[in-house]
Amino acid sequence: MPPSLRTVVRRVRLRPLAGTSRPGALDAAVRWVAVSELADPTPYLEGGELLLTTGLRMEGEQSGYVAQLVARGVAGLGFGVGVSHDDVPPALVEAAEEAGLPLLAVPRETPFIAIGKLVSELLAAEQYEEVTRAFAAQGRLTRAALRPEGTHAVIDRLAKEVGGWAALLGETGEIVHATPDAAPGEVIAELARRRPRPGDEPRCAEGRLPASLALSGPGEHIVVQPLGGGVRPRGYFAVGAAHPFSPVTHTLVNAAGSLLTLAMEQGVTRFMAERRIRTATLELLLAGEEGHARAVLEPLGACLPEPPLVVLAADAAALEAMESRVFAADVEGVAFAVVGEGEAARVARDAGGPVGASLPGPYGAAALRGALEQASRALETARLKARAGERPASVLVGFGELAGQGLLGLLDPAAAQAFSAAVLAPLAGYGSRADLVASLRAYLESNGHWDAAAQRLGVHRHTLRYRMKRVAELLGRDLDDPGVRAELWLALEAARRG
Repeated sequence: MPPSLRTVVRRVRLRPLAGTSRPGALDAAVRWVAVSELADPTPYLEGGELLLTTGLRMEGEQSGYVAQLVARGVAGLGFGVGVSHDDVPPALVEAAEEAGLPLLAVPRETPFIAIGKLVSELLAAEQYEEVTRAFAAQGRLTRAALRPEGTHAVIDRLAKEVGGWAALLGETGEIVHATPDAAPGEVIAELARRRPRPGDEPRCAEGRLPASLALSGPGEHIVVQPLGGGVRPRGYFAVGAAHPFSPVTHTLVNAAGSLLTLAMEQGVTRFMAERRIRTATLELLLAGEEGHARAVLEPLGACLPEPPLVVLAADAAALEAMESRVFAADVEGVAFAVVGEGEAARVARDAGGPVGASLPGPYGAAALRGALEQASRALETARLKARAGERPASVLVGFGELAGQGLLGLLDPAAAQAFSAAVLAPLAGYGSRADLVASLRAYLESNGHWDAAAQRLGVHRHTLRYRMKRVAELLGRDLDDPGVRAELWLALEAARRG
């Protein structure tokens, strides 16, 4: 804070004459010292000055002169006696008292420059003290960032330094951490208002958050800054106080923003590194190196479950939810978790989406590869069921359920569709006679009994025999061969389910 008028009066022994009787009159801050003999010096003043004059051109009534100074917001008026006037003009004293402007007598032996030098030295000392306080506060913020709670500790420390509150917000404006007296409601609403709506072009400037945001209201001053080194913020932090922020406070807010961004970026880097380690660990397991895999996970504080184990497969978006509870890794965009048999249902609920589960089994390269394949197949079925609305979006399908759906349930849907299209292509491309496919299905469903199949189709059995002869010719296969019948039935079922 700049020195008060009281401090200047005491240090250079000025004599108060008028306008100092009201409470707080001498507590006004002196931001500079100005000397002027003009009848109206206010165009050259900013407010907060201690104006010094010898009254060289001062005569008669002075209420207009004083009113100009009060309107400009000067801190006080110092009158040098013994130069133009032996004493302060009574008219000036009367006008100053009436307007409440502090009027001070400056003795002849006190040069104006001495008053200017004093105020300049006090201002410099105050600035040095502010810089020192800022450095000390930045040091405390830095030490807070090194604490185990990291970003949360920085938020708590920042609130204490500014004498207000602070809050850490997520990417969508949700509260991650806040001091007990925080009031970020207005900030959250403003972020929501500025967030681009779906369909907005990325290049559109409207709705984007600027480098920083300042909100002010009665008794409330708030600064909001985005966090993260990229174009899209990874989060935000807000700090508020009942008083306006000083330059030192803004420096602290910027320092806190740098520390929070650094901590956030380091956390993301460490998080991605741990994910790569987990993926490499899964590769070790698939290579049969269970001991090495456990040794790699130990420094991360993670461990592998004891067998019998179950492999879960889920969409990549579920990886974060699963890996916080169990060992999980990303393999080509699919999140796989290796869990104990008793944990499968709980972890699947945490995933919040379709999940496929393998049959319980032991460790070992072949067994684990088979478990990953089983979980992947079960995940495909879980996705289909979720899309069809047969089960909730968060659904667990075990590989054992697929066995109850027949052989087709155990096959990869895409591979089964491709097989079906290839096998039945000659029939589908036979002119416009789609009855060959229907006739083949009826024939197979009747186990090759001509009368039963013909009755099902509503045709004469000789007509059906002709059609089956044409089917055999087009496919180049013997319909009396049980293996051929099995393949054709599988192709027809895959086409029906597709």
